[in-house]
Amino acid sequence: MKYEMTDGTLKLFLEGHIDSSNAEAVEAEITAAREKESFSSVLVDAENLEYISSAGLRVLLRLRKACPQMEVINVRPEVYEVFDITGFTEMMTIKKAFRRVSVEGCEVIGQGANGKVYRIDPDTIVKEYFSPDSLNEINRERELARTAFVLGIPTAIPYDVVRVGNGYGSVFELLNAKSFAKLLAEGEKTVDEIAQMSIDLLKLIHGTEVKPDSMPDMKAVALDWADFLKDYLDGDLYRKLHSLVADVPEVHHMLHGDYHIKNVMLQNGEALLIDMDTLCYGHPVFELASMYNAYCGFSETDHENCLQFLGITYETAVTLWKKMLGLYLGTTDPARLKEVEEKAQIIGYTRIMRRTIRRNGLNTEPGRAVIENCRKYLETLIPRTDTLVF
Repeated sequence: MKYEMTDGTLKLFLEGHIDSSNAEAVEAEITAAREKESFSSVLVDAENLEYISSAGLRVLLRLRKACPQMEVINVRPEVYEVFDITGFTEMMTIKKAFRRVSVEGCEVIGQGANGKVYRIDPDTIVKEYFSPDSLNEINRERELARTAFVLGIPTAIPYDVVRVGNGYGSVFELLNAKSFAKLLAEGEKTVDEIAQMSIDLLKLIHGTEVKPDSMPDMKAVALDWADFLKDYLDGDLYRKLHSLVADVPEVHHMLHGDYHIKNVMLQNGEALLIDMDTLCYGHPVFELASMYNAYCGFSETDHENCLQFLGITYETAVTLWKKMLGLYLGTTDPARLKEVEEKAQIIGYTRIMRRTIRRNGLNTEPGRAVIENCRKYLETLIPRTDTLVF
């Protein structure tokens, strides 16, 4: 038996077999750990526990009586069956282990801020989360996906949680689905077709009203981005930026938050959203800002980023963005397109500048180039902009 302390929780790791030959010794080690540490709850990790007899069960039962705030996690199916048959699952919280999935050598079909999406077979995709402690994040994304699905948004809902390496992943069924990025890169769809399908789905998303407590407020997030730049922009420029974001009206229309061609799949002629952890609500200027960044902003100082991220050239991405913007606004008027693009750029470059500074960009040559590019746009656009609303 091994143990560790984490945020007031005594975490016990059980390994191998626990039976009459060693149950007394295991209990002595547990008691020694309890007497040495100060804790409020106990978590028993049974990932490496291969067998437990009635003698071992009695050790856990006595521990449960001494420490009511206790649960057992990562229990193998064969060991869970013992807990279930003996009634332990009714006396305490006992959770099965997650099955393991390997994504080694699998095709990457999408990537967002919090994870990477792989196809592991023709029917199944897995989103691997970057954070090794992502169970709360996974549950949150599942609830957001369900909320969107109930409201009529076509999306894939995760049906299982698995272990991927040292972290976790969500499993989705997407039979023979291809991302818009892959359809475009392989020539199965044209830029015009992808732009039209993307905007058709985007308008459905933006036309859906949501309850404010069902998902995050994108305006609040954007205000945090602006506030971060207080020490990096001229005072008047910062105050004008903050005012522009603060004055965006409160609207409760759904936004995806990370809408680009790697996060939309085509399955049997239907467009499906994936990567729903960024789902939020707010004015569409925030969505357009995110889209501008995906197609243009993030790759402006290094066009190779676009090829690596979206699988298309920077020139194709810019063309796609401009076609999407025209379709979304229902106009080809250059003045109108430029007006709305500049509003999106203000939010977009605010986000990129903050992101780059937080990632130590001030101390690298590429990072400084990105930051100065953002500053150039913000210093040009903010003074001549009176509102971000369109």
